[in-house]
Amino acid sequence: MHQPEKKPVSAQKLPLLGLLLFSAMGACEPAAVEQPAASPRFVGSGCGENGALQTTLFGSLETTISWPGSEMICESMLRPDGQGIRLRFAGEVAGERLAIIIAIPDLRSGEPAVELPSNVTVTVEGSGRFFSTPNLDSCWTDVDSQTAVSDTQGSNAISGTLYCLSPLGEVNGDTSVSIPELSFTTIVNWEHK
Repeated sequence: MHQPEKKPVSAQKLPLLGLLLFSAMGACEPAAVEQPAASPRFVGSGCGENGALQTTLFGSLETTISWPGSEMICESMLRPDGQGIRLRFAGEVAGERLAIIIAIPDLRSGEPAVELPSNVTVTVEGSGRFFSTPNLDSCWTDVDSQTAVSDTQGSNAISGTLYCLSPLGEVNGDTSVSIPELSFTTIVNWEHK
């Protein structure tokens, strides 16, 4: 069999061949993947002039908390489909940042209420440890007052007390934390989703 004669490629044609090769490779790159929308996040509305949180934790986290508004971060967000609100309080405890999240599905803007079923989560931020109620059966919230904040549309100053009959189990662990009673005063923003 006769092999076809190979012709050498001239030095002038090499840059052109390289350009064609890289262009073809670029055409084979996968299409850019659209990033999923960010999940809803808490909107900082501050703790308000009288912001405060007081509670005593028992069990795996034993501590008494008395945070004034100046020593914690207060945030709120609407729950899915406008079903109530979530409140988030975060502050320092023994050199660690602790966050307490209270979800109150039946709370309505501007209305005080009693015995609203609530979910509670306590997180030691950065440690991977968190404790949570499995459902709405063990904690409830009494909202004593909810009044409009004059300089912020859609925001209410709110105060209330959370009560829990059962401990919050540790997710991915076998310990628990008890919160028999927790009182709070903060700002809720009913307009941010």
